[in-house]
Amino acid sequence: MAASAESGGGEGVLSRVVRILQQFGPDTPVLRVSEVARRTELHLATASRLVEEMVRLGLLARDADRRVRIGLRLWELASRTPPTLGLREAAMPYLEDLHAVSGHHAQLAVLDDGEALFVERLSAPGAVVNITTIAGRLPLHASSSGLVLLAHAPAELQERILAGPLKRYTGHTPGSPAALRSMLAEIRRAGFVSCPGFIDAHATGIAAPIRDAGGRVVASLGVVIPNDDEARSQIPAVRAAARGVTRALSDGGHGKASR
Repeated sequence: MAASAESGGGEGVLSRVVRILQQFGPDTPVLRVSEVARRTELHLATASRLVEEMVRLGLLARDADRRVRIGLRLWELASRTPPTLGLREAAMPYLEDLHAVSGHHAQLAVLDDGEALFVERLSAPGAVVNITTIAGRLPLHASSSGLVLLAHAPAELQERILAGPLKRYTGHTPGSPAALRSMLAEIRRAGFVSCPGFIDAHATGIAAPIRDAGGRVVASLGVVIPNDDEARSQIPAVRAAARGVTRALSDGGHGKASR
C-alpha cells in the first residue's frame, strides 16, 4: 500500500490504515466493514478496499460472518521488537513479587500520547475490580499509574491536562485543576500516590515511579487492591518494587540479580 494521499484528500493511506486499526479494542474486538467506515468516517468503498488489502496482508482477519478483527500477522510484527521490551523484562520479577504480596492486580504503565498505556498486568481470580487491560489506556489524571506519570511529565503536557476536561469516574476522582495541581506536587514530594476510589469506589490504586539510568521517569508500577483500611499497608512494597526496577534498568536490565 502506498503512503501517498488519495486524490481529493490530504490524508495518506497509512494514516487511514492506522485509523482503522484504532477502532479495535477490548469492547470492539470484531467489526463489520460498514461499522469500520462509520467509525472512521471513511467512505464505505474506501473502507472496504483498505480492509480487503489489510486482510490480504494479515493485518486484519475475517470471520465466517464477514466481520473483521486484528490479524495474527500484526500481533507477530508488534511482538518482535516492542519498544517496552527492556522495561518489561526488567520489571517482571518485581511485578510478580508485588502481585504475590498484593494478591490482586500489579501493573506497569508508560506515558503515550497524553495517556497512561498499560504494557503489563498480573491479576488473580476473584481480585478486586480493575478496568485496566494490557494495551489499554486511561486518562492521566484518574488513575494512580497515570498520576505518577503526569507528575513527572513535561510542563506543557501537565498544563494541557490541567486545562481539562477532567473526567470524573467517581466523586473521588480529581475534578478541579487546583486539586490536581496540588496532588501532582505531593506525588513529586512523596515519591508515590495512593488513590482510594478514584476509578471505582471498591478499589484503591497505589503507584510509584520507575526511572532510567539518567533519572528520568519512564514508567509507573503499581497495584489495584481493595479500598479498605489495609490498602495503605501496600505502599512500602510498591515503592520497593519500583526502586528495584529502577536499579535493574540502571544495571542494564539484569533484574533481581542486581538487587
